[in-house]
Amino acid sequence: MKKVETGLPGVYIIEPQVFGDQRGYFMETWSTRNFREMGLNYEFVQDNQSFSAQKGILRGIHFQKNPYAQAKLVRVNRGAVMDVAVDLRKGSPTYLKWVAVELSAENKRMLMIPRGFGHGFKTLTDDVEFIYKVDNLYSKECDRGIRFDDPAIGVDWGEVREELLSPKDMNAPLLSESDCNFVYEDNE
Repeated sequence: MKKVETGLPGVYIIEPQVFGDQRGYFMETWSTRNFREMGLNYEFVQDNQSFSAQKGILRGIHFQKNPYAQAKLVRVNRGAVMDVAVDLRKGSPTYLKWVAVELSAENKRMLMIPRGFGHGFKTLTDDVEFIYKVDNLYSKECDRGIRFDDPAIGVDWGEVREELLSPKDMNAPLLSESDCNFVYEDNE
C-alpha cells in the first residue's frame, strides 16, 4: 500500500497494491500492520455500504459530532465517485478547506479521512457501490450534516440536480447554524 498526500494534512489517498492476471485481481483493502507502518493508527469498528442507482446523486456533507466523531476509510467497489473531505476543525490552518478525489472500481483508490472532517460524494456513474470503515459506532444523537452548497466552504460539485438529493441533505443547516463541535488540536 502507498499513502499519497492531499491538500489537507491527515487526509490521504491510499493506493493498494493490486496483483492481477488474466483471471482477475487480488488486493488488500485493509491491513492494520500496513496502515501502522504508514503512520495511520486506526481501529475500525464498523463497515458500511451504500448503493446509488444514478449518476449525479450527491450524499453529504456528513459527520458525527463529538464524542462520537468518526474517522473513515472510504472506497468504491462498483462505479465511480467524486469524494470530498472538508476540514471542520475550528482553529485549524486548513479550516473550511476541502479536497476532492476520484474514487472508482477501476482505480481502486481509497481515501483516509480523520475525525474532525466532513465527508460527501457525488456519483460519476450509475450503479455505485460505496464502502467505508469507521473507527466509532453510529450514533443517531451525534449524526450531523451541513449543506452541500454552503458558501463558506464552496465545494465545486459541478451540476447538482435537486431531485437526486435526499430530504436530509436538502434541509441540512449551513455550518454557521450547525452544532459542529470539532476543534483543532496542534498535536494532530
